[in-house]
Amino acid sequence: MGVDVPAGPAQAVAHEHGGHAPLRTERKRRRPSGEPPPLPRHLRRSGKFWLWSLIGMLALFVLLGFVKPTDFAMEHLDIWVLQRFEDLRTPWLTRLARGVNTLASANMNLALRWATIIVLVAFRRWRHLAVFVGAVLVVGWFGTTLTEILGRARPFDITIIGTWQGFSSPSAPVMSLSATLVGMGFALIPDGLWRARYLWASDVLIALVGLSRIYLGVDHPSDVVFGVVFGMGTMVLAFRFFCPEEAFPVTYHRGKTAHLDVGGARGEAIKRAVADQLGLRILDMKPFGTSASGGSTPLRVTIAGEEDGDVTYLFAKLYASNHLRADRNYKFARTILYGRLEDEQPFSSVRQLVQYEDYMLRFFSDAGVPAPASYGFVEITPEREYVILMEFFDGSKEISDVPIDDRVTDTALSVVRKLWDAGIAHRDVKPGNILVRDDEAFLIDVAFAEIRPSPWRQAVDLANMMLVLGMYGEPKRVYDRALRLFTPEELGEAFSATRGVASPSQLRGELKRIGRDVLGEYRAMAPAYPTVSIQRWSIRRIAVTLWTLFLIVLGIVLALSNLQGAGLL
Repeated sequence: MGVDVPAGPAQAVAHEHGGHAPLRTERKRRRPSGEPPPLPRHLRRSGKFWLWSLIGMLALFVLLGFVKPTDFAMEHLDIWVLQRFEDLRTPWLTRLARGVNTLASANMNLALRWATIIVLVAFRRWRHLAVFVGAVLVVGWFGTTLTEILGRARPFDITIIGTWQGFSSPSAPVMSLSATLVGMGFALIPDGLWRARYLWASDVLIALVGLSRIYLGVDHPSDVVFGVVFGMGTMVLAFRFFCPEEAFPVTYHRGKTAHLDVGGARGEAIKRAVADQLGLRILDMKPFGTSASGGSTPLRVTIAGEEDGDVTYLFAKLYASNHLRADRNYKFARTILYGRLEDEQPFSSVRQLVQYEDYMLRFFSDAGVPAPASYGFVEITPEREYVILMEFFDGSKEISDVPIDDRVTDTALSVVRKLWDAGIAHRDVKPGNILVRDDEAFLIDVAFAEIRPSPWRQAVDLANMMLVLGMYGEPKRVYDRALRLFTPEELGEAFSATRGVASPSQLRGELKRIGRDVLGEYRAMAPAYPTVSIQRWSIRRIAVTLWTLFLIVLGIVLALSNLQGAGLL
């Protein structure tokens, strides 16, 4: 049931810009203490089973190492089982067991793992790839370490009729095959009936391989059990902890890896969070404008209007941990390439990232800069995923799709003037972030904006706006209109400060596509100005660069060694 609430700043701004029906605001709901968030991360029953199995296995290892009667009893039980299998040996069973045992060969494991890696790379599922390879390396390294520590010999008192090498416990071939098959299921097959069938079939195959090795006398039964528990358990827990299905489902559509799937459990969680935390009812939600966005998952959200049948469109951005890591990596790389600029400080959490954008949207509104009004943000998974909602300029077009007349030029340049007067730098002025409706220009995507920026940052905003206008219009006319708001010296400074990466990659790509030196044309019109350098050399930059190179070389050496030990090379 709807409730009457006063229109907030966001609704007021939206109505001023026109095109939006009043929103239907439901009563908000506070999540009680102890209740899971809209999109919780949990191990499921299988994850809990393997977690306790691993804990039990490690506890048993401790008992075997320090309590001699336990070790003695385990040895006698293993020999008794092996002798029963030895009694069953016949020529045809021996041939069958040797054939089944080849499934656990190093070459088979190598082929399966590289096939999985190739598929994950082809579909750019980097998180699944990192978890799969990381778990394989852990299984290979930790399993080898356990084998060396225990130093258990191959079975005595029976005739070994299979090939073997190294120590016995845990069974390295069974452990590796278990990890590989389970990892393939979690990394390649969507959650559901087919994955369940695959995992059951894998269990049967692993059981057959384990029984064949016991039959051949190359492994103790406990070696096989330990290998299965460690291989399967490690892989299941790795995917449950670091790549949960609710947040990172297996899909086979191509697209930017920054864009997360918003269907299934995540989609329902977003709708529930928006209803509980903002009192808005989402009717539909679709990806929107993904080609110009790489730091979030952009969405167009359909919200129920105040009257039955009315709808309102809002723009939303889903932020997650991978976007935070991308921001950190981007700023770290910029430090190495150009030195740390005054604003290249990484965010410490996803919450801080989304709070900052919400604050900047409200600051833009207070300063009178034409930008989307904020409707607030909601928490999906604490410290991991958040969604921010803002005004959607319905009926607007990207500036590259409209004629660049004097009215559009004047409103676009006035946006930069307002930024300057308010002491703000947008820092990402490009065609995809400039919308036009009724010949009026608006700026969107203020996540990179900065308050009280350096003069260089402000000058670059002006130059990038004029590059966009000149690219789709006439540079001479744009320059003449700019002189109404900026001095010739300010224009000369702007074009002197702008080169290379000072312009966003989309803008550089468009300039290259049209094949015109628009920046050169502007520089020919503007008065000469001393070159403004963006390079900042410091002891810190040199130290960070050298340390990074050292870590890269060390990482390559260790990775090659671990890949070889894990059977990937």
